[in-house]
Amino acid sequence: MSELDFSIVYENLPYLWQGLRFSLLLTAVGFAAGMALGTGLALLQHLEVPFGATFARGYVALIRSIPLILVLFWFFFLVPLMLGALFNGGRPMPIGGVWTAFITFSLFEAAYYSEIIRVGLRSVSKGQYEAARALSLSTLKTYRLIILPQVVRVASPIILSQTIILFQDTSLVYVLSLTDLVGAASKVAQLNGRLVEMYLAVAVIYLVICGAASQLVTILRRRTQLNAGR
Repeated sequence: MSELDFSIVYENLPYLWQGLRFSLLLTAVGFAAGMALGTGLALLQHLEVPFGATFARGYVALIRSIPLILVLFWFFFLVPLMLGALFNGGRPMPIGGVWTAFITFSLFEAAYYSEIIRVGLRSVSKGQYEAARALSLSTLKTYRLIILPQVVRVASPIILSQTIILFQDTSLVYVLSLTDLVGAASKVAQLNGRLVEMYLAVAVIYLVICGAASQLVTILRRRTQLNAGR
């Protein structure tokens, strides 16, 4: 331990910050797109839309049965071949690592957010739907103005917990040679031979961010339980 030199971490803080910004951006995009797509999938199942509900169930079951890193590899290597066969005379159409990461994370997280929203929809009392019908609200307005806001409020601790997992999973884009937080630390570590210092610094950063978010989950859960008890 006496041979550790953490000055290398301080010297490369701008580069680590660049990697962290990409990790946070990927988390934000994965959350926003995943929630939007996941809510759509949940509504297809909840409303029992013909064919749509079957598709949604199959999609969720498939994605939740496959590791994220495998989906990243599939999208990165197979989709360019498929696009090339369809639109480019058989020549692959590269998507690139960044687009692969954003699209894959959005599609992957949609399956998990979908299950959270779907369970939340089932927890809303029938009286809410009956009140909406009494007010002559359309199905769209009923869910947009009454049902979904309640679901998001009640499910917010679970949604945030899944988002913490999403942030941690962004480290997997290192396999696509992208400069996320782990990728930035790894490149510096290999260049300077200071693996221990760099990976310890990354672990501390993850600990601080995820620890703070976990405390927020606890606060939200307590508030939800308090409101439910009233």
